[in-house]
Amino acid sequence: MNSTEFPADETERLATLHELGVLNTTSAHRFDHLARMAKQIFDVPIVLVNLLDEHHQWFSTCIGLAAGKVPQEISFCDHAILSDDLLIVPDALMDDRFVHDPLVKEGPQVRFYAGCPLRDTDGVCLGTLCLMDKKPRDFDAEQQEILRGLAVIAEHEIAAVELATVDELTGISNRRGFIQLAQHSLDLCLRQQVPVTLIRLKLVRFKSIKRKFGQAEGDRVLSEFAELMKRTVRVTDLCASLKDGEFVILLINASEALASEVLIKLKRSFREMSDSTEHDYNLSFAYGVVEFDVGQHGDIQGLLDATVGKENQPKKRSSAVVKVVAKNKARIETKGDARDATRQAGGETMEEESS
Repeated sequence: MNSTEFPADETERLATLHELGVLNTTSAHRFDHLARMAKQIFDVPIVLVNLLDEHHQWFSTCIGLAAGKVPQEISFCDHAILSDDLLIVPDALMDDRFVHDPLVKEGPQVRFYAGCPLRDTDGVCLGTLCLMDKKPRDFDAEQQEILRGLAVIAEHEIAAVELATVDELTGISNRRGFIQLAQHSLDLCLRQQVPVTLIRLKLVRFKSIKRKFGQAEGDRVLSEFAELMKRTVRVTDLCASLKDGEFVILLINASEALASEVLIKLKRSFREMSDSTEHDYNLSFAYGVVEFDVGQHGDIQGLLDATVGKENQPKKRSSAVVKVVAKNKARIETKGDARDATRQAGGETMEEESS
């Protein structure tokens, strides 16, 4: 670091960074939804989630700057990690610490900076979530609190590496990781007064398919379905695997109407999952959709609970069915009627399938 000061735990901090193996992993997409949310909330051109080693500032996610890393000597963030709270620079040209910084004098010509330290589960500061603008601006108490909330989400993402809150097979959050991330996202949406909707999905008769065709085929189905979800939703949305064959999507700033559009896209592309199989079986998913109501659901767990059995309601029950056959061919049928959907999906609900 180029700062005249170093964090008191600098040796431990650097060791933790290297042990986590998260440096030099630009565009890893782990923080993309968070950065886009911050850009939208604060209306700034530059948002960074970065990690700082002894020589460089590494951009885990970057909006508005092209470089994957910059030398530490041109980094605002080496000052930010020395703080226990936010570092706010309303106008860099009026701050002796940054007036000669290359990011201010050249390049993006940064005038405004706000950064919040990011810590691991042991409290070690690893980097920052920061906002930059090309014009001076104020940053009031409410905005500061929102930035702190977003930093908490980023810290949970870092903790996912340490605490195994990511599903190894699919690469998306597991149930534990989803509860943590989704609750903080929900809190921010409530503060911004924007709607949040949850879609719960279950691969019907998945356990039977896995028993008949083997674990490897089951793993392939789960991985491809997770990828299908990620391609269908926006980067600001959250996808997770709750348990074997059961998934959720938290749609940020989305009503049930928008969730219906997402499901249409998901059904339309569901046939892609049959491209590489040589087995003959019906693959289908059932789903439930619930828009968050603070009075009815309370928190993210309440919203999650509300989707259990939701597809049993006649007007809400639906499924998409793909007939997977040999020689890489597929046929898809979508049923909206409750009785037809039940017939196509074998009458399955989102309750655990018997072994």
